[in-house]
Amino acid sequence: MAEHTENFIPYTRDTYEAEEMMERSKAFYEFMDTRRTLREFSDKPVPREVIENIIMAASTAPSGAHKQPWTFCVVSNPEIKKKVKEAAEAEEQVNYNGRMSDEWLEDLKPFATNEHKPFLEIAPYLIVVFKRAFETEEGEKKNNYYVNESVGLAAGFLLAAIHHAGLVALTHTPSPMNFLAKLLNRPSNERAFLLIPVGYPIENATVPDLTRKGKEDVIVHYD
Repeated sequence: MAEHTENFIPYTRDTYEAEEMMERSKAFYEFMDTRRTLREFSDKPVPREVIENIIMAASTAPSGAHKQPWTFCVVSNPEIKKKVKEAAEAEEQVNYNGRMSDEWLEDLKPFATNEHKPFLEIAPYLIVVFKRAFETEEGEKKNNYYVNESVGLAAGFLLAAIHHAGLVALTHTPSPMNFLAKLLNRPSNERAFLLIPVGYPIENATVPDLTRKGKEDVIVHYD
């Protein structure tokens, strides 16, 4: 093993015996298995600090060469949310009436989705995740690495943190999403990756009656 002496610090963390690991891993799986995508949001306010803590948790995700190639834009302004909704619905109108294949539309039927996205105005916050394709330092372009993978990992951390806080979210991907960079006046090195409304569910909210794949369908062991 190579020895590193510069720019490295000791790393310590709690570890657990096998029985406790089994309990903790099972409890976390069962907790995360209650997470669902929701489209029925309440407009009940959420403290800004909660959203900031959630985003900072997401920002602990690993990234290529530790470049952390992400920006999280938090939209709570009603006028901006309205503009986002209008622009997203315009794109979705085209998607549902020509861009999407018949097979795609058929696959979406169990979710009862359409081009109307009222939750984009109702949810107290929209978190727009942008990927940073590159950086600019003193006029010089600097590369970021594994940008999609890195931002995807951060988005996963974000959804887990939202669930942990007792809130709900929807991963919305109106395609194309170029309008988000324009509406939010983002620099040219940023590309919209996900649009995520965040908040409380409405009372008596419902979700599709779905089942997730079992471990026999998602795990392959090589012993």
